[in-house]
Amino acid sequence: MDILFRLGQASAVEVMEELPDPPSYSAIRALLATLEQKKLVVIHGKDSRRYIYRPAVTEKKAKRSALSSLLHTFFEGKPENLVASLLDPSDQKLSDEEIRRIRQLIGDSSKQQ
Repeated sequence: MDILFRLGQASAVEVMEELPDPPSYSAIRALLATLEQKKLVVIHGKDSRRYIYRPAVTEKKAKRSALSSLLHTFFEGKPENLVASLLDPSDQKLSDEEIRRIRQLIGDSSKQQ
């Protein structure tokens, strides 16, 4: 999706060329077909024998969908479990500045509610 958002539209070959360590062409085609079934991409047209894909949702909506899937798959659907894993000192050390920004985001979010 990131590649399609960046390029605006692309064929499977163009997506493959943008990946640093791409899987096979057929794997990319299968992924694009899955994204199409989920209505995240649409076939924009055809260039010779190649389909041209473009995002069917906004980048913000795609990010929210991916985050929701991540939360439900790995964190029991609970944002606090995700945050706790990010703050686990055995995994990583957050700088004082990163902690300050997270606190600010939480404060801003709670003011909006």
